[in-house]
Amino acid sequence: MINNIADFFANLFGPIVSVLGAVLLYFHQTLGAPWWLSIVMLTVIVRSLLFPLTVKQVKSMRAMQDLKPHMDRVRAQFKDNRQRQQEEMAKLYQEQGVNPLGGCLPILVQMPIFIGIFYVIRQFGGTPGRTEPKYESFTQGGILWFQDLAHADPYYILPIISAMTMLASTEITAKNVDPQQRWLMRLLPVGFTVFLLNFPAGLFMYWITSNLVTLVQNYVIYNYGPGKKTPDNTKGADAGKLKTTDQPVREGGALPSSNSQEDAAKQAAKIAKRKRRKKKK
Repeated sequence: MINNIADFFANLFGPIVSVLGAVLLYFHQTLGAPWWLSIVMLTVIVRSLLFPLTVKQVKSMRAMQDLKPHMDRVRAQFKDNRQRQQEEMAKLYQEQGVNPLGGCLPILVQMPIFIGIFYVIRQFGGTPGRTEPKYESFTQGGILWFQDLAHADPYYILPIISAMTMLASTEITAKNVDPQQRWLMRLLPVGFTVFLLNFPAGLFMYWITSNLVTLVQNYVIYNYGPGKKTPDNTKGADAGKLKTTDQPVREGGALPSSNSQEDAAKQAAKIAKRKRRKKKK
């Protein structure tokens, strides 16, 4: 049953497997890189090509964080009217040019590549007890204690390194999310590593390299790029640029003007002051 499912996905992701396999062969046969280094080079190229999507993801996350106070007010005002709440949310997204699903795009793109790498390794190194390796050298193409890239790490060192590098790469992102989401992101590397525990060592070469590249990219994005936190006064200025205000949404859908309300309050105070003066006279 499991093998049938594996064969189904192998056919489904066939084009991706062919492309990734061809690049891996180019690095090994043409450039002369060992198999483990070829996997590392392939991973760096793939993650570099996905870097613009990662930047877009961070921008989308920042935009959603800026909109959160306004979204909370809409939810509170229309908590008993789910349809109206969704309409106001959609209007808010449209006015601010924010796509709530924009942060999911890099993940959706990376998953087929991850699956493709898995099937490339199965194809090149064979499946233990089922298929012979396509390239015998792949089974001796590792380094240090994991010489066989087609089999699992017998000491489980690679899964531990994978969990640590994944945790380090997500820690930078975790500092910029809600505390509840932060703990979920910290538990994710453990669950993911347990799931991959007995996967081939070659797959961990991809995953560890991907985590290290993500770590560098996150450091750059969150310290020098769109993910960098702005000072409180800058945040206030940015919040003022939003087309919505801190006031609740009126039933007609229009948002009240805070400036006009302040002017009205000042005018009322002046009138009250004049009345008090007349009474004294």
